[in-house]
Amino acid sequence: EIDPRIQAVSEALPGANCGGCGFAGCFDAAGAIVQGRMQPWQCVGGGPEVWETVAEIMGVEVAETEPKFAQVVCRYPISRTDLKFDYGGVLDCRAAVLLANGPKECTVGCLGLGSCVKACPFGALKLDQDRLPVVDVSRCTGCGTCVRTCPVGAITLTSVSERILMEYEWSYCTAPCQRRCPAGINVPEQIRQTALGNYAQALRVIKERNPLPLVCGRICPRPCETECRRNLVDEPVGINNLKRFVADYERESGQRIKLYRAPETGRRVAVIGGGVEGLTAANFLARLGHSPVIFEAMPKLGGLLRSVIPEFRLPRDVLDWEIEGILEMGVEARTGQVFGQDFQLSSLFRDGFEAVFLATGGWDSMLMRSTLPPPAPAMPGLYLVLPLVLAWASRQEVELGQRVAIIGGGKQAWDIATICRIKGCKQVTILWRRSQAEMGISDADLSLDQKTTGVTSHFGAKDTRLAGLGDHLTHFTYTLNHSGKKKGLERIMGVDNIIAANGRLPEVILIRKQDETEDESEDSLRWQGVLPYNPTLRGQVEMFGLGSPVSDYPAVVEAVAAGRRAAATIHRQLQGEMVPETESADFQGPLFPPVDRLINLPQAEPRQEMPEATEEQRIDPSQEVELGLTEEQALAEAARCLNCGLLCYTKNHYD
Repeated sequence: EIDPRIQAVSEALPGANCGGCGFAGCFDAAGAIVQGRMQPWQCVGGGPEVWETVAEIMGVEVAETEPKFAQVVCRYPISRTDLKFDYGGVLDCRAAVLLANGPKECTVGCLGLGSCVKACPFGALKLDQDRLPVVDVSRCTGCGTCVRTCPVGAITLTSVSERILMEYEWSYCTAPCQRRCPAGINVPEQIRQTALGNYAQALRVIKERNPLPLVCGRICPRPCETECRRNLVDEPVGINNLKRFVADYERESGQRIKLYRAPETGRRVAVIGGGVEGLTAANFLARLGHSPVIFEAMPKLGGLLRSVIPEFRLPRDVLDWEIEGILEMGVEARTGQVFGQDFQLSSLFRDGFEAVFLATGGWDSMLMRSTLPPPAPAMPGLYLVLPLVLAWASRQEVELGQRVAIIGGGKQAWDIATICRIKGCKQVTILWRRSQAEMGISDADLSLDQKTTGVTSHFGAKDTRLAGLGDHLTHFTYTLNHSGKKKGLERIMGVDNIIAANGRLPEVILIRKQDETEDESEDSLRWQGVLPYNPTLRGQVEMFGLGSPVSDYPAVVEAVAAGRRAAATIHRQLQGEMVPETESADFQGPLFPPVDRLINLPQAEPRQEMPEATEEQRIDPSQEVELGLTEEQALAEAARCLNCGLLCYTKNHYD
């Protein structure tokens, strides 16, 4: 028997059996559409009328989607890699892999026999002089035929949005510089495009992970260069100088490169804070198709970049050009707006924002304003310890409600708890991250504390989520990790306020939770607070677990990475997709031992020195000291790159 929907869809399709959709024919494609494995508008042989007919059969509407295209992920041809044996069998990659998993020592690299080229139904693939497949994006339909043909995974389907969203894991074949870059820029591809003179494409590669290349090209600490394998023989490639070169090239041309933006989703997101993290999050939210609005307390965007970094390191016109590019992506900015004074969480939700991202910074942003924060909650239901204690010291009245939770603070948390009890709080709970033994607190101390102050203590507690109504916090979720049988047990506690022994606010995402019965009153605006996905924490996910740093991040590029991950988390939340679990990332190290020496390395020019301003020029305090590479220098520096891989090594054993 045949599902009548499959029959109807099959009859609506053009019947060309071209395979462009990735399925064997129109009947198979019809089955995939009915089963949800293919969208009605993925038929490349049909047109709008066919798509609308199929969509009507399926009871859905035709929607604009982002195109996918093939991407070759291997950079090493078989002529350059170590071999297990010389293969002389059938000239087909699938046949070669049947013999001892293929002739290459690297089992995930291209075999160069061209099976994918022969299989492509649209002529979108060809082999270059090294017999590596090259994709013609203008012809590629994203059908996936080449992906299914390749037996080693050397070709994948991708899109701009997927590359923005993806997180690199240790098992991926990436260069050491790329995996050391906090932003995850595809450094080898960036340098390859620069060497070819494709400066605009090199900048596109950078901006898929970092929207601030002009800034980072000037003040980045360059962790990528510490991992460059040229360190083993001379000096690292000037990766950051090359990044600055292509970014400067765009700015000096006066013409911005065109960046892809996904189809509009109609989802509005508020980003509170216009520093590096907020700017980055807003940029990627816009590129993913959403409508972000930045709310910034200061008169101009930029945060510490504008207020702290001296002009001879970061000229303000350079910073302004960078910010203007982000705004042109579809980001709206409202400056002079203070959260909790000029607008509230409930007002944002009433205005149609479905998510709010707090990127307001820690003590660095507070010091930037030259004033201590007011005793009002930093966000709904949250007080930081220091401003609260200062408010008490100046005899200001602070309304804490009946139920208070104190998170962190060591033994001094007891003092805070005692004051809360004196001021009328009925339920006071202290959550310590460490175990009772690690805290050095005896059972007698706990018993005495409970009797005299009425304070409850929990050890090994890890706070994970928040929830509230309108402008009020109502619950938060935590787990107990050092309580015997209660290990890992998740609990929900009702609270009016949290007092956090931190010097900074959590980078929390507040997602509005809607149901069919709720109205627009403040008490009906339900929300949940979640943290952005962050694989670098290795499972240590806590709302208030980052201590009390003076500055949020030791480098701008790390704040860029945090902003992109926040945007990715918000996107997945709004799309109803699963957010990756931090624990799922594989941080066990590379699959092969690291390279510790290079031999037979081809002779290369020395590292290009960055030109600097003269002593006379430096009289002007706004004059940049470093002037940027010339085009000749940039091409020479790009030629020094070894185009490293992770899992494969050349026959000469120098990479």
